[in-house]
Amino acid sequence: MVNPVAGLGGRVGLKGSDGAEVQQRARTLGARPAATSRTELMLRQFGLLAPHSTLLTAAGPMGADAARAAGLDATVVHRPAGPGTTAADTRAAVRALVAAGAGLLLFCGGDGTARDVLDALGSPGPPGTLGSIGPLGPLGPGSGPPVLGIPAGVKMHSAVFAVHPRAAAEVAAAWANGGVRLASAEVVDRDEAALREGRVSARLHGWLTVPVLPARVQQRKTGSSAADPGALGGIAAEVAERVGPDGLLALGPGGTTHAVARALGAADACLTGVDVLRLQPGGAARVVIRDARADQLLALPAAPWIALSPIGGQGFLLGRGNQQFTPELLRATGRERLLVLATEAKLAALAGRPLLLDTGDPELDDALSGHVRVITGRHASAVYRLTA
Repeated sequence: MVNPVAGLGGRVGLKGSDGAEVQQRARTLGARPAATSRTELMLRQFGLLAPHSTLLTAAGPMGADAARAAGLDATVVHRPAGPGTTAADTRAAVRALVAAGAGLLLFCGGDGTARDVLDALGSPGPPGTLGSIGPLGPLGPGSGPPVLGIPAGVKMHSAVFAVHPRAAAEVAAAWANGGVRLASAEVVDRDEAALREGRVSARLHGWLTVPVLPARVQQRKTGSSAADPGALGGIAAEVAERVGPDGLLALGPGGTTHAVARALGAADACLTGVDVLRLQPGGAARVVIRDARADQLLALPAAPWIALSPIGGQGFLLGRGNQQFTPELLRATGRERLLVLATEAKLAALAGRPLLLDTGDPELDDALSGHVRVITGRHASAVYRLTA
């Protein structure tokens, strides 16, 4: 089941895609849907790994288009009355797939789509491992089959998503080919209107049952404890030295990067968007573009440095809430201008899990993967693994 407008607002800096008004505004700003192509990527890999599976789907952009593009046969069990872009369309498609006998429900979207799936299925209860079952096994305490999200939204803080469309194919194939461990996973969504105003407001909506493969299904986003101001000041000083006087710095969203912006003197930087700063010789950094869109970043007069900090708990560096950093921009700036920022405590909280990539371009994900140097303080760094 595909939400055709999932992630529409990401590259244009709208913090989400919920609601017809936001979707229209995103299109006006030049946004293009990506959910179908991400589902196609997943299905192509799935077809190789589990070629004898039976695929059920909804008509048109809600699934059949992606299956056809991937070269797979699918049985259409639901035809939406409209374009398939509303929460009611999602819920109706989910119920139709379950009624048709789906053993594993794959949905493409973001946290809002996960909420709609939860509404259609009901919550199985608090977290816990449910045991190992295969495609014909028991469903557990929920009112429907296990589910797995193909990530295509803007934020995706819930723990029901694979880390990448290709990872979703691996998990789904493992389930289809003989059984995997199931666990309850949190569905969390943030208030998009509050995010656009620079406020962070999240709510736990319930749990869905998901199949789990180690490192292929994402953790939920967790808040960070208060960071040492001295460490953040040291990180800011290191960034300033790397970028140099009069250099352009594009800062991703998040508490760490926001604190670095303030330490650099840019008190008006925003918490939830991408800001472009110009570092001034002997003075405070100045915000030249606040809450920038992808097209504004591509139009900068010189390639900027890009400073990012991984999402707490998840470890995502690219592809969650910062889609303004497009593959085109990342190729233009090059790996050498990518600055990864994190305190030692933030890295320790990942418990050895790698930093994650999901840029929307699998070839770029592969090219960026490897080991990166993470700036943890003044003249201090750590080498950490980065992977899709």
